[in-house]
Amino acid sequence: MGKWYQKDVKQVEELLQVKVNKGLSERQVTERRKRFGSNILQTEKKQSKWLLFLRQFQDFMVLILLAATLIAGMLGEFIDAIAIMVIVLLNGCIGFYQEQKAEKSMDKLKNLAAPIANILREGEWEKRPSQEVVIGDVIKINRGDRIPADIRIIKSDSLEIEESALTGESIPVLKQILPIVEDGLDAPDQVNMGFKGTMVTRGSGIGIVVHTGMETMMGKIASLMAGTKKLVTPLERKLAELGKILIFVALSLTILVVGVGIYQGHPVYHMFLAGVSLAVAAIPEGLPAIVTVALSLGVQRMIRRKAIVRQLSAVETLGTTSIICSDKTGTMTENKMTVKEIYLNGRYIQVSGDGYDMNGNFYLENKKLDEKHPNLKSMLLYGMLCNHASLTVKKGKYSVEGDPTDGALLVAARKLGLSHNYDQKFQIIQEIPFDSNRKRMSIVIEDENQMRFLITKGAPDVLLPRFSNHYTENGRRPFDLLEKNKLEDAVNQMADKAYRTIAIGMKPLSRTESLETTILEKDLTFIGVYGIIDPPRKEVKQAIQDCKEAGIKTVMITGDHVKTAAAIANDLNMMPEDGLVIEGRELNGMSSSDLTDIIEDVYVFARVTPEHKLKIVEAFQEKGHIVAMTGDGVNDAPAIKASDIGISMGITGTDVTKEASSLILMDDNFATIKNAIQEGRNIYENIRKFIRYLLSSNVGEILVMLFAMLMAMPLPLVPVQILWVNLVTDGLPAMALGLDQPEEDVMKRPPRSPRERIFSRGLGFKIISRGFLIGVVTLIGFMVVYQNNESNLEYARTVAFTTLVMAQLIHVFDCRSENSIFDRNPFENIYLIIAVLSSLLLMLITIYWEPLQPIFQTTYLSLYDWLLIIGLSAIPTVVFGLSKK
Repeated sequence: MGKWYQKDVKQVEELLQVKVNKGLSERQVTERRKRFGSNILQTEKKQSKWLLFLRQFQDFMVLILLAATLIAGMLGEFIDAIAIMVIVLLNGCIGFYQEQKAEKSMDKLKNLAAPIANILREGEWEKRPSQEVVIGDVIKINRGDRIPADIRIIKSDSLEIEESALTGESIPVLKQILPIVEDGLDAPDQVNMGFKGTMVTRGSGIGIVVHTGMETMMGKIASLMAGTKKLVTPLERKLAELGKILIFVALSLTILVVGVGIYQGHPVYHMFLAGVSLAVAAIPEGLPAIVTVALSLGVQRMIRRKAIVRQLSAVETLGTTSIICSDKTGTMTENKMTVKEIYLNGRYIQVSGDGYDMNGNFYLENKKLDEKHPNLKSMLLYGMLCNHASLTVKKGKYSVEGDPTDGALLVAARKLGLSHNYDQKFQIIQEIPFDSNRKRMSIVIEDENQMRFLITKGAPDVLLPRFSNHYTENGRRPFDLLEKNKLEDAVNQMADKAYRTIAIGMKPLSRTESLETTILEKDLTFIGVYGIIDPPRKEVKQAIQDCKEAGIKTVMITGDHVKTAAAIANDLNMMPEDGLVIEGRELNGMSSSDLTDIIEDVYVFARVTPEHKLKIVEAFQEKGHIVAMTGDGVNDAPAIKASDIGISMGITGTDVTKEASSLILMDDNFATIKNAIQEGRNIYENIRKFIRYLLSSNVGEILVMLFAMLMAMPLPLVPVQILWVNLVTDGLPAMALGLDQPEEDVMKRPPRSPRERIFSRGLGFKIISRGFLIGVVTLIGFMVVYQNNESNLEYARTVAFTTLVMAQLIHVFDCRSENSIFDRNPFENIYLIIAVLSSLLLMLITIYWEPLQPIFQTTYLSLYDWLLIIGLSAIPTVVFGLSKK
């Protein structure tokens, strides 16, 4: 279809068979998706399942095992060869399943974190994931949005798009809607086009999708890319370092055991196989896979708790967070703005009704007002016109599309009987969009009588110097010093009630008057002030208290008036008596070092711009804090990126902010941040739990063999038994530990230091001490039986094998607590119970099922044997459970 920028809107409609006021039908959408595919960029080709399965056998120790299998077969030891082969295959299947599960989890995350597109379908605007966009879709774009596909722009309200992702130019491009005659233009010169992946930095617009997926400009660039590198989290790096240490230890021990065994006269082949088995025992091959699964399942739990993790490294960092810098509106509050009071004609008017309920009335000193009350209708009408929000109704309930404050003004207008039909009587000639630095929005309107006027709404302190006149019940009067003082008092009184205040003014314009922005917003006539309240979320107060107990300080950052912010902070019990509140203008006068000096005492930053957020983050980081920062606007992105944990809003957040963040709140709720931190701490603790379990079990396996060698005794375990324990029976309980619920005090501990090592907080001692005792009791079990019955080595080895497995299965419950096994209910983790029972069943099968007895060199055990085994295997856990060390 060629050069879309050369075609006018009618031609685009005809070629794509779409009406700009209706959009596509569902039938058209289905047909086009079948024809053109989904609107996604093809990334690196996924490995086939066969290659993924074969990759499980690339590990160095697994290759040694396979070599040992080959040697065993060549020496005629077919039972050993088959047994090792089956165990290796079983381990490969478990690893394959784990990787598949992790991959599916990450795919699920990508879909959840996909940008949202505002699409017109069958006359109704709908929010859909961007991958559902098809050619011919009519889409709406606003400031902060990422464009979901290549579009031909058909409506532009001061629309500017930053296209550096394509062109390298960071200066935004002002867009137009007229066709361009020139031929052969590059993307930067196609000023009536919007391209996938670029960002809207100003204004709004509507466009028709002309290319999707790999056919977009971004898709053509993506097709040139060879692939992407997998990011490694700090935790994965630590575990990789641990793996190197374990390999060194394993090889040293293997050489030692093999050397001692040969010196004592054991056959070289048996010692080689025993050495390989011990090396496998020392290196927990399942650890990387279990860590991946633990992270993956933890991330899925976070999704169920309304938090999407975009970067796995964030899971580890969450546990170290010491400061949460949070937006107020929508995060700590309901984000259902309601006009409760109006300052008009120098008097206070009360407004009834809450939320988005259209039922409500206006009262002056308990007297009900109607639209005849002086200036009331004008004020509400201007608030409705200078507005980007819209009201939608589903199942009888209204909701706001757009800014909640704008939505509150719409609802207030509806309560007086003003409907959206009034919009049709006015034409917007020009708009000066809201900007976080300007803190105001203006529009030039022309009514049905062709009379023009300017409407401006914004922060009262920003508009105050711009007022020259004001409306009274008796008409327009000069806005003198007395009236200015009255307005300031009114704003302060409203702020003391935690109301957000929005002032509104107007200015009549002649048709010949200049529309230059710098001139327009001067000499305004003050009309009134809206007092809007956004009540705190019910669950936030407790969440802030939980964070306080966890050693995490909560800081409120808001653009609202200082008194409003302080009132909400006090309501939430955020601030101590000596806590400081700082305004943006104070921040402007502070150097970075000045702010760093007092930052620890500040709990509320009010009247701040997004630029201030970066300064705040850096000041906290200078003090050594790990900072989580929330945001939703485009200008929040630098602060979010600079913070240790960037948190974006899933509902109100722009795509720019979401991309810069590590965590997305699906419900924009502060309590979800607390839940995510709790989950992040728990994931890290669970990883420590199964490292403790796996390594202490492996230490026990190594020591029982080493001690027996040094005592010139027969090997207590044959290689196939060691492999079975390490690769099969250890794996299931370890994985179940990754699903463990948090300990009761997980949010009562101080934040973990980012420099903390895996083995800190006594973990190294616990691994060695528990492992030592597991090895000792296993050896005692072997010695007791062997000394009484030296002729039946198989019997003694069965007791040793069973004691080792039982000691590990009892020890796994001890690993659930930092203190003692007796501190936690063993039945809390049903997955662990199932895993332990499964491992127990597998062990019983190897002991009592006759076809497996010659393979694993086991024999039947009596009741007396079991009493001995259970008594010995409980010793490590009971001893350290009582000592709580």
